[in-house]
Amino acid sequence: VQLQASGGGLVQAGGSLRVACAASGRSFSSYFMGWFRQAPGKEREFVAGISRNGVNLYYADNVSGRFTISSDNAKNTVSLQMNSLKPEDTAVYYCAAKDNPILYRVARLYTYWGQGTLVTVSS
Repeated sequence: VQLQASGGGLVQAGGSLRVACAASGRSFSSYFMGWFRQAPGKEREFVAGISRNGVNLYYADNVSGRFTISSDNAKNTVSLQMNSLKPEDTAVYYCAAKDNPILYRVARLYTYWGQGTLVTVSS
């Protein structure tokens, strides 16, 4: 499967932004999908994940209540709605896919990665 992330940009603190990940080659419903981010000088960290059937959602503690992950089977797209953004949310956001939800927070276990989209939150 090929993943293409889009929707990043510049937003002020407190604002909202939506990033999306389009899958091609194979339906994303065959995979557990995750969003990760990587800020300059920091390791890539788990942000949110969604099960194959779109029912089970997972969030990092520092985004829970502010970010929402969702999937659209018709468009073969997984999105991340980000509200109440903070400067510390600034990072390159990546979507990724793996065959199962085991250890879903571990980036190295994901098989497929999108190219990343930059989100910058100004104070």
